[in-house]
Amino acid sequence: MDVLMGLLAAVFWGATDFLVGVNARAVGVKRAVFFGQLLGVLLMTIIIVISASQWEKFISAPWVAVGLGIIASLCTVVGALALSKAFAVGKTAVVAPLVTSYGVFTTLLAWLGGDVLSAWQVSGILVCFFGVLLASRSDHGGDFDRKATNTVSVGFALLAAMLYGISFWIQGKFALPALGPVNMLALGYAVGVMFLIPEAFRLLRDHATISLKTFGSLCSASLFNLGGFSAFSWGALNGSVSVVTVISTLSGGIAAILGYFFYRERLSVIQIGGVSLVLLGAVLLHLYG
Repeated sequence: MDVLMGLLAAVFWGATDFLVGVNARAVGVKRAVFFGQLLGVLLMTIIIVISASQWEKFISAPWVAVGLGIIASLCTVVGALALSKAFAVGKTAVVAPLVTSYGVFTTLLAWLGGDVLSAWQVSGILVCFFGVLLASRSDHGGDFDRKATNTVSVGFALLAAMLYGISFWIQGKFALPALGPVNMLALGYAVGVMFLIPEAFRLLRDHATISLKTFGSLCSASLFNLGGFSAFSWGALNGSVSVVTVISTLSGGIAAILGYFFYRERLSVIQIGGVSLVLLGAVLLHLYG
């Protein structure tokens, strides 16, 4: 069950990453992220209303946990904006695997908090680091604009990874034990909607200009994302958390494959090696973290 759910989560999240880039190019970075947050908060609200125990758990949680959950949610939404920008200007095959390196930042924060790192964790961090250096290299034959675009996309991808790593560390250490995954996810979406509320007015004003195909892509990204979380949670509850976590990191590879087939994205041999190292480092961090 854990292997199957891990693979399912990887497929869902890989499809989400791919559609994030499609949506950002179609309607803009902020609007694409806002739509995803809005649909997410509506679905999570329905779940919480149906399950009265979730609401009771939320109102009985310490305010410190709620406050830290809000801080983590802000990191997540800003990270989502950075990720959307990275996909909009860069190659999916490079950006998606780089984001899986968020485990580096979570591990470093745990180390700063007093945790002792194993040799495997240190190895995972070093492998990710060298992988990022290789993946960020442009083709030697590329022009200046292409190299600059590649650098910008890698920068935004690493910014997203850092913010996600900080968010997951705060959630795991302070917020999730008190709120639970359902309430934390709902809180994250709610904070995202409030943070991007100006986009609501622009979306209402320009809704007629959004095609049915784009609307379907926006909805699909949100549903795939929730599907990934659901599969991950189900697998973690009914199997090995480490197995589900490690397999789900393959989402970066799945997004890269989708980018290859739909956008005909080509990577140099050095970039392919870098992307592979990042994924390997992420697996080591999740497996021995």
